[in-house]
Amino acid sequence: MNDISRPVPGQKAGPKDSTPTPQPVQPRRAEMRVRPTGPILPPTNIQGNALLVVIAIMSFLACLTLGAVSMVRSTAASWESQISREITIQVKPDDGLDMDATLKKARDLALTFVGTKEGMIMDDAATARLLEPWLGAGLDLKELPVPRLVIITIDETHPPDFAAMRDMLRTEVPQAFLDDHRTWVDRLVSMAHTTVLIGTGVLILVFTAMILTVIFATRGALSGNRHIVEVLHFVGAEGGFVATEFQKHFLKISLKGSAAGGILAALLFATAGILQSNTRATPQTDQATALFGTFTINFMGYLGILATMIVIALLTTLTARFTVMRTIDEIDLIRSDPSRSDGLPGS
Repeated sequence: MNDISRPVPGQKAGPKDSTPTPQPVQPRRAEMRVRPTGPILPPTNIQGNALLVVIAIMSFLACLTLGAVSMVRSTAASWESQISREITIQVKPDDGLDMDATLKKARDLALTFVGTKEGMIMDDAATARLLEPWLGAGLDLKELPVPRLVIITIDETHPPDFAAMRDMLRTEVPQAFLDDHRTWVDRLVSMAHTTVLIGTGVLILVFTAMILTVIFATRGALSGNRHIVEVLHFVGAEGGFVATEFQKHFLKISLKGSAAGGILAALLFATAGILQSNTRATPQTDQATALFGTFTINFMGYLGILATMIVIALLTTLTARFTVMRTIDEIDLIRSDPSRSDGLPGS
């Protein structure tokens, strides 16, 4: 078909048409689209969900152990501080003994030593309250040979000479006995150290069980995707690339599991502390407080729980990476051995 703007031969060219000549439409090139590559491991599967639950349980147990150790240590330190700042003089009743005068004499003798601050004589009402849990209310101390107590507050940084004080009291007041609570302090320190050792052992066991679980889970994932790993490795994918893919997969699982277990443990301690504070006047709470102390943990305890969560995630990730790298080394070893490479791709 002739162009309408070109004159026909043998005819005079007329005036040029002002209508623009339509340009032919150029076909568009198809855009190159890169298909996104799928992950080596599926994002969610049965093994991954089971591993997430196991890591959550391990994280909960580890954080619970760490919080319990922190709680016991703070309680033991509080007990040790309270016991260390006071000593007790016990005066036993005797026939013809003026108990009030003897108590004042024992207090005054103790306050003559450097390192003592103040002394307090426990009256009959306070002594009866101490004996009430065992002997009941309404005691008449004059009818019972009950020892009386003098509490001396001392300077913890510069304590007095307990041996010299004990000798003087034995000489001046034969019925008096000095108790500096050293035995109880030593027992508390020993208990705190034992608790820390037990907690450390439990943490080591929990971390060991978690590492073994991650190793088995990683090997299970590798066995299910071994052909893919072998093909990728044989076509040029480095071991670090394959290990990184597994590392990302297990990092996501470990972060979710450790966060779930750690948050659950922190909520447990917070709930126990709130319940204890709201039921402080009940006998059950008083007995539990006297035996275990407060069930709340301080700021450092919560930081310890956060650190435990991070350590669990890092251990899981590094364990998965080392397991994959070791498996790839085994594949390279099998490939280099002709007698063992018959079943491998590309052999």
